[in-house]
Amino acid sequence: MHTKVRQLRQLLKEMERPAADEAQVSSGCWPLDAILPRSGFARGSLIEWLVSGQASGAGLLALLAARQACGGCGILVIVDCGRLFYPPAAAAFQIRLDRTIVVHPVNEKDECWALDQALRCPHVSAVLAWPRRLDGRTFRRLQLAAAASGCLGLFVRPVVTQKEPSWADVRLLVTPEASRSGWRLQVKILRCRGHIRKDFVELEIDEQTGEIHAAHPCPLVPRLACPETGSRQTRA
Repeated sequence: MHTKVRQLRQLLKEMERPAADEAQVSSGCWPLDAILPRSGFARGSLIEWLVSGQASGAGLLALLAARQACGGCGILVIVDCGRLFYPPAAAAFQIRLDRTIVVHPVNEKDECWALDQALRCPHVSAVLAWPRRLDGRTFRRLQLAAAASGCLGLFVRPVVTQKEPSWADVRLLVTPEASRSGWRLQVKILRCRGHIRKDFVELEIDEQTGEIHAAHPCPLVPRLACPETGSRQTRA
């Protein structure tokens, strides 16, 4: 009798446990998915994007991940203390503004409170924010809030915070790179759970269409002449 009860309890736990594909969400960028251990981010976790300044592309990448987490009917909360969120641009990347809540905290204390409330809400699928200061205790509280609700938290933060304690499940460094065509950047995995085969990926963003793809490697030293023409070449 006791054995059957235990088996029934185990069966109920398995039924309540989310499926593997439901517990994971794509980053919204297939080249980045290709180097992440589980081809995406885990729901109920915090993802930290470290940048050296604005216009790095990290905000766009975080927004794409939020779009994936929300799907077609999820709620997205933008905690925007610095007024960086631009709705028309978000709409161009298929963010449903009718299911997006934008919060403008007036100070860092209100920002942390708004983040905690949004991450804790079971009806919110993703939270995007640009917090500059998070002490270890606050960071831990936000991590527990996301884990309890299953919400995906996406934080874009200054690179100077790299040495500070972090409770993010995945930590990424986004660095813009020079490019003759499009918008090019490197995304490096600083920390994540699981084995990775490669710790960075180079991306190119088409400024006209907004499409993101893996950047093609560029030769450091161009060929000065073709051997077929009989012209002289420079050897390394």
